[in-house]
Amino acid sequence: MTISAPEAALYAGALLILFLTPGPVWLGLIARAMSGGFAAAWPLTLGVVVGDVLWSLLAVLGMAWVVDQFSMAMLAMKGIACVTFLIMGTLVLRAAGTEIGGDSRLTRPGFAAGFLAGLAVILANPKAILFYMGMLPGFFDLGVLTIADVVAIALMSALVPLVGNLIMAGFVGPATRLLKSPRAVRRMNIAAGCLLIGVGLGIPFF
Repeated sequence: MTISAPEAALYAGALLILFLTPGPVWLGLIARAMSGGFAAAWPLTLGVVVGDVLWSLLAVLGMAWVVDQFSMAMLAMKGIACVTFLIMGTLVLRAAGTEIGGDSRLTRPGFAAGFLAGLAVILANPKAILFYMGMLPGFFDLGVLTIADVVAIALMSALVPLVGNLIMAGFVGPATRLLKSPRAVRRMNIAAGCLLIGVGLGIPFF
């Protein structure tokens, strides 16, 4: 493997921050957990995992081709990732008090409905698209990645959100109260925004 421990830690930390930023996946998990408990929520987490892995593989393999074709592409992508994190963090801070909307289609019963809801939520989530396609390439030197590196990136992309989502599904009561409290949502967004900016400032040093 060519990925260093600091690179892996920074990427895993960024995934954790992404998870901690309230969004459609949170809404879907809580909506399904409220309607059918943990049994209704966990299939959604599997759909999210598939989407996370797909986005990470598309980002790594697609951008690796770009790096192979253009010698300055890696430096450019690292700069883009840095700037995007700073912008994303700033936007999260500016919208810290914004309430999360709802979608009744997320609560349809059944394993297949839950799985497909999770897949749809992550594939259409602008936050996930921005992260994987715009920022993931800035964490690693895509020109030297091995198969083991790609597998490691995909596993981190799957496991970090999965663990967080399963924990949230299991503690839906406190999570629901958080989403209903404007003050708690604001504090969480402020913390996530500051952390995103911190990651953006740290990328040039790895």
